[in-house]
Amino acid sequence: MTSNDTNIRPPRAAATVVVVRDAPLGIEVLLMRRAERGDLNSGAWVFPGGLVDAADRAALPFCRGVEPAAADARLGLAEHALDYWAAAVRECFEEAGLLYARAADGSPLVIDAARRERLDAWRGPLQRGERSLAALCHEEGLSLAVDELVYFSHWVTPPGRAKRFDTRFFVARAPRGQESAHDDGELVEQLWIAPAAALTRAEPLKLMTPTLKTLEAIARFADVDALLAWARAPRAVPLIQPQIGTGREGVRPVTPDEPAWAELRRLDPECRGNFSYEIHPAVPVHLSPRVIRVTAHNGSVMTGPGTNTYLVGGGPRNEWAVIDPGPAEAVHIAAVLAAAPGAIRWIFATHTHLDHSPGCALLKARTGAPVHGRVAAHPEWQDASFAPDVRLAGGERFALDEGVSLSVLHTPGHASNHLCYRLDEEKTLFTGDHVMQLSTVVINPPDGDMAAYLASLRALVAEDLDWLAPGHGFLIPQPRAAFEKIIAHRLAREAKVAQALDEVGDDEAALLARVYADVPERMHPMALRSLRAHLIKLRAQGPG
Repeated sequence: MTSNDTNIRPPRAAATVVVVRDAPLGIEVLLMRRAERGDLNSGAWVFPGGLVDAADRAALPFCRGVEPAAADARLGLAEHALDYWAAAVRECFEEAGLLYARAADGSPLVIDAARRERLDAWRGPLQRGERSLAALCHEEGLSLAVDELVYFSHWVTPPGRAKRFDTRFFVARAPRGQESAHDDGELVEQLWIAPAAALTRAEPLKLMTPTLKTLEAIARFADVDALLAWARAPRAVPLIQPQIGTGREGVRPVTPDEPAWAELRRLDPECRGNFSYEIHPAVPVHLSPRVIRVTAHNGSVMTGPGTNTYLVGGGPRNEWAVIDPGPAEAVHIAAVLAAAPGAIRWIFATHTHLDHSPGCALLKARTGAPVHGRVAAHPEWQDASFAPDVRLAGGERFALDEGVSLSVLHTPGHASNHLCYRLDEEKTLFTGDHVMQLSTVVINPPDGDMAAYLASLRALVAEDLDWLAPGHGFLIPQPRAAFEKIIAHRLAREAKVAQALDEVGDDEAALLARVYADVPERMHPMALRSLRAHLIKLRAQGPG
């Protein structure tokens, strides 16, 4: 299957309502259990929702509180976005018996016993498509309170699934004076529950990925007012399309907040599930025709899943360079050699910390390839065995093969001798420890320098890059955003250091406890190194 394969089903428009209410212990959400139908969603706990129906457009004259142009702008559509609001109101009424409506004059909807009986009689015919939402509004003298539904998120089912949906999620406070009641057809059970409780039940609920992630998002809010205020505020609502990956949890959807998502999207756009959401030592991953990643067996709290070694080459001569051979482990060097499609002619080190460069000597002994890199200004925590055949200053460019060239950038900060290497043809930067996934790097004086680190990051912001290939973790997209996020984080931490200095003085223990209160204590020895780097930078800057 290719990205142009006509067998990929286009997603169908759908709308979902996350109904919430305040309870003594915080927000509760309405979940409903789907009937067993022999498909993926059977038995899953979901929010009320379903397909946008062609007949929903006829109900738009009855919608109040959201103008069609405003709806189009909010959903980023050229036209007909208000159809989603109408569909969400209808689906919530059909499945949960909750009707977001007012009297035709805009006054609150009063549901007495007689009206309740009449409304209930509409649910089945609406669900079967025998009657329309517009007809309900006309006969009952209602307007639709679509302004009570606040746009929340946008999910699209991955390619390759038998059923695909392009679903707009809305969040709404439960209508006053109404009681939810599942339809006892498509939905066979209902539950009002706190999001955290739904996620941590001893007997787990079956939750599809969009439902689970929505519950996680709502669990951050103390009450419905706070949730709705956040949802109504101006904000970008990104399209979320999970990727499919494989790993210790089996084949499952991988969402954009997970480290592997962007790499999976690049390598497996058709979502066949052929790639892993985990990094496995010694298993080569072909990131492109020019790049192969092999990860060492040295995973730890400091190295994440392990140190990445990259093979770069693949031109007509099929000659390859190795970036960061990693620790001095024969088993890893053997894995790198086994993954190389051709002869290894160059060895490059990003820096000389013990998890990145000691393998250079072993790999040179096996291949005869010259070692390229820099020697650190300070020997502490460095690889004393590192002896480059070619000393790099930054600014060099190596034509490895036709259509394969590496440019060298000197990026001091994490280490005085830190280098990044850019694969020019793919706009990919091999970052070593300058940028890591999931965590910030330790800046350890005297060789580490916080001012130099920030300057190096700012210089990289101007580079024309598409991808970062870090020394630890998966490929990282949107390099400029990644650099700017790190800079903002470091400056925010520095501001905390400056404030703490004013409050508790220069006692390191007191500063560490204050500035890194958000960091687990087991990580404080490493955080202390970065704290000292911040202090050195602030003292060098002087007052003000």
